[in-house]
This record gives sequence, C-alpha cells and structure tokens, in this order.
Amino acid sequence: MITLFKNAQLYSPHFVGKKDVLVAGKSIIAIKDYIHLSDNLEMNIIDCEGLMLIPGLIDAHVHITGGGGEGGPGSRMPELQLSMMLEAGVTTVVGCLGTDGITRNVESVLMKVKSLRAQGVSAWMYTGAYQVPPPSITGDILRDIAMIEEVVGLGEIAVSDHRSSVPSTAELIRLVAHTRVAGMIGGKAGIVNVHMGDAVDPFLPIHNVVENSELNYKQFVPTHCNRNAYIFEDSKEYGKKGYVDITTSSYPYYMDEEIKPSVALKQLLESGVPIKHITFTSDSCGSLPGFDPETGKLIKIEMGLPSSILREIKEAVTIDNIPFEQALQVATSNPADILMLNGKGYIKEGYDADLVVLDADFNIVHVMANGKVVR
Repeated sequence: MITLFKNAQLYSPHFVGKKDVLVAGKSIIAIKDYIHLSDNLEMNIIDCEGLMLIPGLIDAHVHITGGGGEGGPGSRMPELQLSMMLEAGVTTVVGCLGTDGITRNVESVLMKVKSLRAQGVSAWMYTGAYQVPPPSITGDILRDIAMIEEVVGLGEIAVSDHRSSVPSTAELIRLVAHTRVAGMIGGKAGIVNVHMGDAVDPFLPIHNVVENSELNYKQFVPTHCNRNAYIFEDSKEYGKKGYVDITTSSYPYYMDEEIKPSVALKQLLESGVPIKHITFTSDSCGSLPGFDPETGKLIKIEMGLPSSILREIKEAVTIDNIPFEQALQVATSNPADILMLNGKGYIKEGYDADLVVLDADFNIVHVMANGKVVR
C-alpha cells in the first residue's frame, strides 16, 4: 500500500513547513511541497490540513519484560504491551532488564524484542542488568553486542545506588571498554546505559572511569538524572561533556523529589547543555520505588508508562516555552543518533516510515510504524 500524507506541518524534527510526504512499503520515498499521483493508483490519502506530522517517538529505556520486584514477588511489574506504545505515539523502544537480573533474564528481553518487531514496531535492547558482572545471552557481553543484531549496548548498570553491585573503577573501565570494542566490531553504538541512584556525588563513578582510562563521557548514557535536586544540579555541568537522560514517568508520582521533566529540559538548556546531549525516556514497565531514608524499606511503588514522554514534550512547549522542534529532538533524533538506530528519529527520504500525526493540542490522530497505519 502507498500512503500519501497531504498538507502536513512537517517537523523532521526540525520544522520544514507545509509538505506532502509519500510512503511506499516501509520507507519514506518523497517529501515535496506538492505530490500528485495518478488517480488510477491504489493508495491511502491522509489529509493533514491543520495537523502536525512528526517522527515516531523513540523510548530508549523500557523494561519491556517488566521490572520491579524490590518489594517482593507482589511488586513485579507486567511486561510492555503493544497498545501502550501506540497510544503514546512510540514506534521504537530499547529494552533493558533492570533491577532483577536474578529471576528475570536477558534471553526473555531478546525474545520480547523479536515479538515487538513481529507485531510491526521497532525494538532493540541492552544486554546486562543492574549487577556486575552483568548477565548476558551468550555468556559474554562482547559477543552479545557484536553478534546479536538487536543488542545496541550494555545496561542498565547501577551505580550510586543501594541496589548497585558497587563496581570498582577498574571493573567499570573493563565493562565500558569491552562494550566500546564490541560496538566497533558489530557496527553498533556500544553505549553503556547507567542507572543513577540517590548517592551524593552520583556521577563520581563515571568521572573516575574517564580520568583513569582512554574512555570518554559519550560512552555513557546516565539515566534518572532528574531523580533529585542534587543529581540534577550536577547534570547541568555533566551534560556539557556527556549525555543526560531524563525520566518522564516518575513525575507526578514523586513531585517532592523529582525535577519535572519539562522544567529539567528548560533548565538544562539555560545552563548551556547542548540539546543533542539530552534525551527523554519513560522507564515504562519498570518500578518507580520510594524507600524510607532511615530504614531503607520500600514504602511506595508506581509503574511508568510510555505516554509520559509526549505529555512532557507538550508541556515543555505549552508551559515552559521551548520551541516544539527543539523539545521534539529529545525523543526522536537524539536517541536515534546516540544509539545509532539507523533509519529512525527523522522524517527524511529513505528513512523508515515511523510517523505520528498530532492536532494543535498535541493529541494523537494517526500513528504509522514501518509504513503501516497502526492507529
């Protein structure tokens, strides 16, 4: 089927103007001011007059097989459902294991990635979990990254957190170096996704790696950088050298602790952090736990949802006065570039036809994934 989007206000994610976009098979094949095809040609025409056309959102930190477990078996979170992605305008996810590398495994994450791909959306994954040494599929994270097409890097490895394995600097250097080399061999990003906890001076383990090796800050994607005021303050400087990932799902569950994602984006930009260094991810289907600071006991738990990303992008524009094309980058072109997700994150000729149509109030009207209208 050929699909023609007519009269769209096109954000590629940069604003291009009013355009027609032609899709055939899985790809975008033409973007022009005006496209007319023969009336004899079978096609689906979607009139986007007064509507915005954006790239499908990329949620690059999702516990696709479910997360949690910090409060015992009853606190395990369910796995990601396709409907949760589509209702959020998310057409690409990157899965990870998370806290529980004991009763859950990376083989299941890989099969969930394959399942999502079979259902028509795009998916990749990190190998490993919070723990060091990290679990793997082949018995070696280098082999996982270099040889398994769906694996883009290692993560999420926990640091600065009471749930961390407290890896030494030497252990972290070895893991990051192995991930980088495996990425080079496999043509992957070779990124290490790092879970950032509540410890004071949370970026210290990453600084120690960079200071004691030939590795650089762009080998890491530290996540949950808005989880409290002091890590966020540190992020304003860290983000000038490396990537900063903001978790969207935990707001408004933890309003007294978290920095609201849309506000975080505004303040990071005002602090001089390049927009290309900032990403938004939902942490969906992972647990959002709260622990008593004195006893360490779990006192609260919530679950993240992919829909939080578009909500915070909308509020970055409508409340915090960030230009839409700038806010949009944090969940489209930025994760695509950082993780080397080829064909994703942009509306360009030759790229995958992952497209979302929004109305003026940022409500989702249509979703296309890999050339197929799925909503």
